Amino acid sequence: MIILFGLAGSGKGTQGKALAELFGWRTLSVGQVLRDTGEFAETLKRGDLVDDNDVIRLMKEQMDKAEAEGFDVILDGYPRDVTQAKWMMENMPEKIDGSILLDVPKEELFERIALRGREDDADRATIEHRFEIFEENISEMSEMLKENGIEIVKVDGVGAVEEVTNRLVDVVMEMVPGARIQANDVNGEEIERSYGE
Repeated sequence: MIILFGLAGSGKGTQGKALAELFGWRTLSVGQVLRDTGEFAETLKRGDLVDDNDVIRLMKEQMDKAEAEGFDVILDGYPRDVTQAKWMMENMPEKIDGSILLDVPKEELFERIALRGREDDADRATIEHRFEIFEENISEMSEMLKENGIEIVKVDGVGAVEEVTNRLVDVVMEMVPGARIQANDVNGEEIERSYGE
């Protein structure tokens, strides 16, 4: 299991999907899981975090499902805070192979966020609020992960999508010794490398 951290707009979703496609794993985006429920639209629109118990329950369901289906997992944006990280350290530390932080300058993030045009990205103050929450949390989570032998490796998230993906692949291959790039997807089709489009 790889944890992929990054501020909004850093490319976590795109890169998580790319890595999942390349390695034959499953990506679980906490934001997408929460949006898919339809229960937390107002909270997400304000840039606030959903209650930890709800997030832990929903993500545990998805992680258990992926494991039951035989998939390794890339976690996109989870854990989001110390409570969620603590739950992972208490319940599944042996399953975590490593964690990565996609590093992108904030001004570039604002430009990327403006381009993606999602409803919960509309207001700069909301985005800045999200950034503040993330920075507070990542600092505390970093210490907790370190105490459990899990370093957060920073990877430069600037550049063409495929360049960033290649950087991440190198890091993942070091973190997960058994990781292998797949020639075919889960349906036996050749992987098209469509993630950069």
